[in-house]
Amino acid sequence: MRHTDLTPLLALLCAEGVGDTTAKRLLEAFGDASSVFNAPARLVDACAGFLLSARLKNPLLFQKAQKEAAFISRKNLSVWEYRDPDYPQRLKHCPDGPVLLYGSGAIDFSNPRVISIVGTRQITSHGIGFCQELIADLAPLQPVIVSGLAYGADITAHLAAVANNLQTIGVVAHGLDRLYPATHKKYVSTICENGGLLTEFMSKTAPMPENFVRRNRIVAGLSEATIVIESAEKGGSLITAQMAASYHRDVFAVPGRPQDKLSHGCLSLIKSQQAYMLTSAADLVYLLNWEVSRSKPVQKQLFVSLEPLEQQIYDYLLKQGRQLLDLIAVDCQLPVSRLSSTLLSMELKGVIRPLPGKWFEAV
Repeated sequence: MRHTDLTPLLALLCAEGVGDTTAKRLLEAFGDASSVFNAPARLVDACAGFLLSARLKNPLLFQKAQKEAAFISRKNLSVWEYRDPDYPQRLKHCPDGPVLLYGSGAIDFSNPRVISIVGTRQITSHGIGFCQELIADLAPLQPVIVSGLAYGADITAHLAAVANNLQTIGVVAHGLDRLYPATHKKYVSTICENGGLLTEFMSKTAPMPENFVRRNRIVAGLSEATIVIESAEKGGSLITAQMAASYHRDVFAVPGRPQDKLSHGCLSLIKSQQAYMLTSAADLVYLLNWEVSRSKPVQKQLFVSLEPLEQQIYDYLLKQGRQLLDLIAVDCQLPVSRLSSTLLSMELKGVIRPLPGKWFEAV
């Protein structure tokens, strides 16, 4: 947004008692922040629902706003107001979405395929492997990977996205004049080359505990679906999953062994039907109905190099015709999880076609 519009909006957001809901109500009523400051006191107070007009006369509001605008300019940050056309569309439809977002790096909100990946900070080697494999398998579809830059599942997802040349967005719970956790500073330049950092908080805002819950609603609101990799019975990732569900977004959870504490949260989401069970990238692609682009559908086997297992499955489908996922697994003596990822790879190569009801056929 324009610098001339930004300063009065920042001043409004600095006023005591003005949160996202109140600010949106005022902006919708008066058009812009400057008009709020110039409107009759009784109209401002009536719209706000409390005696706001007296607070808006505080000269410190514009002093703080000018300093913040200077910081934004100096750091070359991007700023999105919720009515801007390039504000993330999914977040725009969240009633509690932020009025302003601040970003560093090369964030691009135009890609419709956006998924959030969250989970425990004490992620296991199994969780790391699953997350890395999931993102690698999804890479041909070029989704944006969103997470919270925390330890464990978050940073695993960000780095896996970078490794696969995918845009990744780290949503932080503080201003962009600092970084938490500080040990992840070494990853920031790489992440910003492939996406960037995003926040609703002004500079000098510390990562206070309550800010992480607010951060989580952005993680959930940006995305088409939220994936929980591993989680204990309670945790921030479950809060993010609940927020995603409240926004009517799909939630996926990776199952694990019942005796593992870090599986309890995911298993609870699945048992209570708050989340789909996710065993492979194919599950996500199927349930989100992501269409895979195909070219040269004729005689694909002449132009595409198949792995031995892919060739085995392709030959099987050529002989048997369309077949159910479970029957393919039985006849080819493969676990469903491995078969699903292999089928996705083959689909991306254009040699098979998924059909409703988990049927597949050779092209």
